[in-house]
Amino acid sequence: MLLTIGPSPIRRAVLTRRVRLLVAATITYNLVEAVLAVGAGTRADSTALIGFGLDSVLEVASAAAVAWQFAAPDPSKREKTALRIIALSFFALAAYVTVESTRTLVTGTEAKHSTTGIALAAVSLAVMPALSWAQRRTGRELGSRTAVADSRQTLLCTCLSAILLAGLAVNTLFGWTWADPAAALLIAAVAVKEGRSAWLGDVCCTPTPLPRPDHDPGCCSATVTQRG
Repeated sequence: MLLTIGPSPIRRAVLTRRVRLLVAATITYNLVEAVLAVGAGTRADSTALIGFGLDSVLEVASAAAVAWQFAAPDPSKREKTALRIIALSFFALAAYVTVESTRTLVTGTEAKHSTTGIALAAVSLAVMPALSWAQRRTGRELGSRTAVADSRQTLLCTCLSAILLAGLAVNTLFGWTWADPAAALLIAAVAVKEGRSAWLGDVCCTPTPLPRPDHDPGCCSATVTQRG
């Protein structure tokens, strides 16, 4: 006999509402972040900072795709399309940052110091990990590949924050102007990797038995089966 184990209908409704709240929080934060980062990056001629701001815009698109999916009566029917939208957002970011970083290195354009950029990167480095963890935990328990993929988009923002902070700090402290486009190229490489995973749907771990209450649930727990 094959027994399917997953969240009860009541628990699934709770998790679905939580996903929607996390999506709303992600969109709100990233809209503010995008405006500040692109503005500061334009003033400082910083490709990395502008790329960081564009990642925020694409993260809004990613979160909006998840919101669109979970607005349907049966979210699973929209999952593949939502995953493709998330993947394309990664690829778009990588393409822009690669072109602009290469142009900056070739022309020798020097990025200026940006206090706003450093502060913004530091704040994001503190906020994004908690938001990503909540998204991933909820998505895994719900068995939603898109929610998990969106959590990886948010986690990428954490990585970008660290890379951006390092690049801006090095440029400010030592005058190494090449550090800014170099940091941007690293951002592009990470974006391509995550985009490929989202496109292939490779964002969920191997199904495992339902965990203890104090344990981070395995991915796709909604499809775990037991034979008896």
